[in-house]
Amino acid sequence: MAGFHGGISHMSIYRYIWSDKKQGGRLWQCLRRKAKPYRKRLTTETRGRINDRVSIHERSQIVEEKARIGDWEADTIIGQHHKQAVVTLVERRTGLLKMKRVTKKSAQQVSGAMIDLLTPIRLQVKTITSDNGKEFADHKGVKQKIYSGFFFADAYASWQRGTNENTNGLIREYLPKGCDFRQVCDDEIRAIENKLNNRPRKRLGFRTPNQVFYNII
Repeated sequence: MAGFHGGISHMSIYRYIWSDKKQGGRLWQCLRRKAKPYRKRLTTETRGRINDRVSIHERSQIVEEKARIGDWEADTIIGQHHKQAVVTLVERRTGLLKMKRVTKKSAQQVSGAMIDLLTPIRLQVKTITSDNGKEFADHKGVKQKIYSGFFFADAYASWQRGTNENTNGLIREYLPKGCDFRQVCDDEIRAIENKLNNRPRKRLGFRTPNQVFYNII
């Protein structure tokens, strides 16, 4: 909505909402996700460096346009007490979701999960974009197996992977924060994936991600 109100930025709107809350207002209750107020972070990346990372700014402009199928965003959702995680991959054009549980958020397990998820459809994988988490340190291993480009978003710029961030929000409706992923079986993970991939989307003309990605009439 921010772009439709005289150029007011989304952060200005959020600051107003949180200021209203401090004064006893209830605007914050209208937010879809009642997160904590944004706090400005240091611009220096503190999560460690990833060797040979390629910046999102070197990615082809066509990826930004969402005009083709094959450009993916990657992330991880963390379980209770940082025990286990779910690797999520979302295709930008269609919103198709691939997800897999890993017992720990190591680079080896995360890259292995990504390869397992994308190998069957690697002809539809042109690029992958992730954040700067160390779990994506084995990006070269993924590229070698999938034959795709691999790019890293800017630090603390989640909007550069907005498709994945929004999809993770939908997944959290099934796996809320504080959920112990050790109590979630792989069949449940697949069921969540299937539900979201078969949910009609307005931006797809009320077709589902499955229908658009696999060209199902």
